Amino acid sequence: QVQLVESGGGLVQAGGSLRLSCLSSGLTFSDYAMGWFRQAPGQEREFVANITWNGDNTNLANSVKGRFTISRYNAKNTLYLQMNSLKPEDTAVYYCAARKLMIGTSSISTMNQVTYWGKGTLVTVSS
Repeated sequence: QVQLVESGGGLVQAGGSLRLSCLSSGLTFSDYAMGWFRQAPGQEREFVANITWNGDNTNLANSVKGRFTISRYNAKNTLYLQMNSLKPEDTAVYYCAARKLMIGTSSISTMNQVTYWGKGTLVTVSS
């Protein structure tokens, strides 16, 4: 049974930092491109960041560029999102996402590309 379990969310003041982790099990982690999405209250889920299977390439949404960093440690089956200079508008539930790699695919950028989702972790940034 595949599981993606996020952790590291919480309440932080504006300007602060958090590091989210996503521990995977039940899959061969290096066979998957990984990503983070988020969903703010009353809004649709949106793309935040993605990373290729070996970590060589990453992409970030414009809203988080320069503040967030995505990384992965395949030996520990874990995905990370380092979030710095947090803003109140970063408040959301953050979801880990995995996409099974096939010929012609290398990353995740839209929700319909996701094979597996985590249940999410809440990040609240106070002003």
